[in-house]
Amino acid sequence: MIENKSNFVSGSLKTGVSFGSCLAMIISYTAWKSIFWAILHGIFGWGYVIYYAIRY
Repeated sequence: MIENKSNFVSGSLKTGVSFGSCLAMIISYTAWKSIFWAILHGIFGWGYVIYYAIRY
């Protein structure tokens, strides 16, 4: 039972991080029209998404 919870949490975390990175890249490219900034913001993931939401 504990192993199943651990696998679920691990899978959810990976999905959340991937989604956050993808969302950050899309928002960044839309706002700045730069692939460099999109990649950089994709590395920061959810941090940039939260920053963008607060700023705009």
